[in-house]
Amino acid sequence: MAHRTISTTALALLLVLAQSSQADQPTFAPRSFAYVLQADQLNKNRAEATQQLATSDRDLIVMDQAYSSTANGDWTTEEIATIRSGKPDRRVVAYLSIGEAEDYRPYWQKHWDADKDGRPDPTAPSFLNIENPDWKGNYRVRYWQPEWQKIILPIIDRIVAQGFDGIYLDIVDAYEFYEYDAPKKAWLDHRPNPETGNTYRQDMIAWISAIADRSRTRKKDFLVIPQNAASLLEDKNYRELISGIAIEDLFVEDATLRTEKESRYIISFLEKLKPHNKPILVVDYPQSEAIHASAFELAEKNGFVLLLTDRPLTTLGQSK
Repeated sequence: MAHRTISTTALALLLVLAQSSQADQPTFAPRSFAYVLQADQLNKNRAEATQQLATSDRDLIVMDQAYSSTANGDWTTEEIATIRSGKPDRRVVAYLSIGEAEDYRPYWQKHWDADKDGRPDPTAPSFLNIENPDWKGNYRVRYWQPEWQKIILPIIDRIVAQGFDGIYLDIVDAYEFYEYDAPKKAWLDHRPNPETGNTYRQDMIAWISAIADRSRTRKKDFLVIPQNAASLLEDKNYRELISGIAIEDLFVEDATLRTEKESRYIISFLEKLKPHNKPILVVDYPQSEAIHASAFELAEKNGFVLLLTDRPLTTLGQSK
């Protein structure tokens, strides 16, 4: 039988196609996840909480940087490794709010709002803004200001050093607060920030880019997952920067499902991420088990990964 040979050109083409196929495969593709910010409520015993997270069936686990707010409350490198090792290819990422200051965090200074009236005292830093009326103890910040970023970036360093695989960024939608024009009683998309000359949205993207650069300099494949702010996905550079996105309250509103029209607006932005082959995580907080099956059907139909959980984020919830 005669032997056939492959030409150099054909071989090169096959190699290119193979490499292209490999590049198209997602390196981070969880099919389930957990989101637990109060692990000490998940289990009062720290060792047992670690094992509970480790033996869960979730591909991705989002948790606070610390097991509790007590001294030595931060998760240790060994605990994070134990949680990660409970399932092949699992990733463990740390939660961090980058658009609000929380008065229960170590960086908070009492003199920022000594009388606790929800307004910064005269000695507070210029980045601090008023308290979020919906979340007591959470203060809006001018996230573009260097003094705020100087507080957050060392926390990023600590998270990397602890051994987390990535970071889950909350209050990314902080720009919406600044887009509201009170005199006009209107929301102004892409409203300019007079302090920077950029729009408030551009300033948020720049802030997340700085976080990504800081973390990935220390750990090349570090995941950066923003929560909410789907409209930022209009920016191609932003879509390429992030590792995926998480969205809250997409399919569920209390004890009922949202209408298709209500969900469709957000989904129209999320669909822009699909060509990038990055996961879209959905966190819903149902108050009725009767709608669980329908919510999962909607998530599967749209190609999203859904978690149904409690709003205080004290349990593993349900994900598939």
